[in-house]
Amino acid sequence: MHPDLEFGRFFLPGPTEVRPEVLSAMLRPVIGHRGEAMRELLERIEPGLQELFGTRRPVLVSTSSATGLMETAVTNLSDRRVLALVCGAFGDRFRAIAEICGRPVDVLQVDPGQPNLPDRLEMALSAEMDRWDLVTVVHSETSTGILNPIAELARVVRRYDGVLLAVDGVTSVGGVPIAFDEWDVDFLLTGSQKALALPPGLALGVASDRALARAASIPVRSFYFDLVAFDRRAREHQTTNTPAVSLFYALERQLERIASEGLDRRVARHQAMAERTSGWVEGLRSSLGDGYGILAAEGYRSPTVTAVTLPDRVSSSDVVAAVRKRGFTIATGYGELKQRCFRIGHMGDHTLEELDLLLEVIRDELIALTAAAHGPEGVRG
Repeated sequence: MHPDLEFGRFFLPGPTEVRPEVLSAMLRPVIGHRGEAMRELLERIEPGLQELFGTRRPVLVSTSSATGLMETAVTNLSDRRVLALVCGAFGDRFRAIAEICGRPVDVLQVDPGQPNLPDRLEMALSAEMDRWDLVTVVHSETSTGILNPIAELARVVRRYDGVLLAVDGVTSVGGVPIAFDEWDVDFLLTGSQKALALPPGLALGVASDRALARAASIPVRSFYFDLVAFDRRAREHQTTNTPAVSLFYALERQLERIASEGLDRRVARHQAMAERTSGWVEGLRSSLGDGYGILAAEGYRSPTVTAVTLPDRVSSSDVVAAVRKRGFTIATGYGELKQRCFRIGHMGDHTLEELDLLLEVIRDELIALTAAAHGPEGVRG
């Protein structure tokens, strides 16, 4: 394999590195999407998708990015006003989608690195009980590494008749325990290119009966992103429009790999990688100084992505560039956090051994950058 393509060196928080055997699955011949072969393919992948989402309901698959299903949530589930819970850039994306789609929206925002908590949501909903018909929230906020307590937030929403809850699970599904039915949320979506470790281009989601009833009551929702049509076709093991058949082949192969590993073991591996990264950051702080840390509040840290904060004189762009020269890819911060932190996507099919190699490389480069910024005395050992 060409060294630039060696697996285990690409740690962006999406898109995630894809195993060669999953990519190879896409080389199968294209089939007619209204034929029996496609129906059988969709029927075969359904149990694996249901396990990922923790549901017995149909799992909807869209040839789009996850943003397409975020738009679906807004246009199909709200005809009054949206309350967007924001703890980072992707929670704010839900807000932006609502605005662009003509839905009035209010924001309940917390500082970067802090979670959206149920008591604050309760205060908002109880103060203006008839104001909102949809609450949006991100489960694993890719820009900050926060993991929001969806089960607790859902319990709050369920106390208010007529209010639905839509969840962005883009960096959680496939790496974090998901219990759609047990949590009793209304819509939960993800994208193929994150913890599922697939090529970009597919979005997957599950809708409750409440969500489907709301969508059916909204006459102008969407042509392509019509939740009622998605659900009807999924129950028939069909797609609404021409699908990216080759990506469905990759999805089938990856579901087989996930089943072989075992979903519980996959989740445990993600948690172990997050804990390894957390301990490594503690080591950075003790040797390089207090400017290093984890952006996400303790107790609310995502198992799939960690945002590492930096001292003022070290920029994330320099860290990312230095690590790239060593053959590894990580990400800067996102949006307003671009230079304040760098992000490691420890998700998908990466292993602890691959992560350890990356962390060793980053530490070497941080020692050099810290010494250049503060002088050799800034490095404690």
